[in-house]
Amino acid sequence: MSGTEIRDGRAAGRLEAVGDGEVAGRRIEYVVLEPPVRSLVPVRTIVEPAREGKGAAGVARRELYVIAEREGDPVAPPCPYVVQRSARHPEKAPPADRSCCRPAAKDWLRACPGRF
Repeated sequence: MSGTEIRDGRAAGRLEAVGDGEVAGRRIEYVVLEPPVRSLVPVRTIVEPAREGKGAAGVARRELYVIAEREGDPVAPPCPYVVQRSARHPEKAPPADRSCCRPAAKDWLRACPGRF
């Protein structure tokens, strides 16, 4: 993990682990949902098999929550990895209003099937 940073590639919809100037095979793909409540929606976490267990996915997940806190947005995660890890650390995971954010996120994903 030494020398790894997380780059917010919002235009491409991903947080990428970057080491030695290149993408290091780990990322969280996400979208910014506007209606009904602006929220960050991590869709999936991708880790190349050779890079599993190195901790970069956790760093990316934490960075997602730093971005959400800085921007004042909740996180509405359908991504199983983010849901599981965030449940273990609720003090670091500002909850989204599931009654509106999660259904809206799922609707967005169904409307954009080729995005992820």
